[in-house]
Amino acid sequence: MGKPDKKTSPLVEMKGVSKTYFPRKQLFARHQNTVLALNGIDLCIETGEIFGLVGQSGSGKTTTGRLLLRLEQPTAGEILFNKVPVRGLKGRALKEFRSRVQMIFQDPYQSLNSHLSIAETVMEPLVVQKIGTPESRSKKVIHTLETVGLSPGKSFYNRYPHQLSGGQRQRVAIARAIVVEPEFIVADEPTSMLDATIAIQLFKLLMDIKATFGMTFLFITHNLAAARYLCDRIAVINEGHIVEVNTAENIIRHPEHPYTKKLIQVQPGFKFSR
Repeated sequence: MGKPDKKTSPLVEMKGVSKTYFPRKQLFARHQNTVLALNGIDLCIETGEIFGLVGQSGSGKTTTGRLLLRLEQPTAGEILFNKVPVRGLKGRALKEFRSRVQMIFQDPYQSLNSHLSIAETVMEPLVVQKIGTPESRSKKVIHTLETVGLSPGKSFYNRYPHQLSGGQRQRVAIARAIVVEPEFIVADEPTSMLDATIAIQLFKLLMDIKATFGMTFLFITHNLAAARYLCDRIAVINEGHIVEVNTAENIIRHPEHPYTKKLIQVQPGFKFSR
């Protein structure tokens, strides 16, 4: 898998992607209702941007992120990473893909193994990908902890998740995601469980990471205000359909779809041009 052409090529593409969930069969149930989570969506995420995916709970946001990271497979359609189909990756190519994409989960306490120290947690991707020596990995972990604002890194090295605040735990989760210097990160509601002050600090951190490393982000949220603050472009998703894609400012100031307008109306202090 070659490096992306930043001038002409999007990093991530979804073409006609659908995802249907089939519930487990129950012994006495006559009908098994399927769940259509995504219905033929098309998305294009450019290299180096923070792309927002906004919608209410159950709209298909998290499913989209999981499909892009190949944590699940689409029922139909095609997903491309740097023009290479993700579905067909195997062996060494799949391992390389895993090192180039990472995810920041919503709940930092549940996403971090309580039995692993902070050092072990952040170092794990380096070990799995066989990057560096034990000594170089240790130095990399300390440097990455300090990059995400946990400084001095040595003071957090041997701590455990329960010894940290919620904001610090999420910084550890971010450190774990960026330690292998991926090209693409899916951030799934990464600040929804934090208060506003800490959330803004983490937004600034993500923007600094983007600027420093040139990483591309998919930022998943139900909060248009957060997406407006952080994102270059925003896609609005409703019941598995992408209803609108535009720059963050145009989405807020000149929304076109009724669902987008509805989302804005429930956000305090938001106004848009009619």
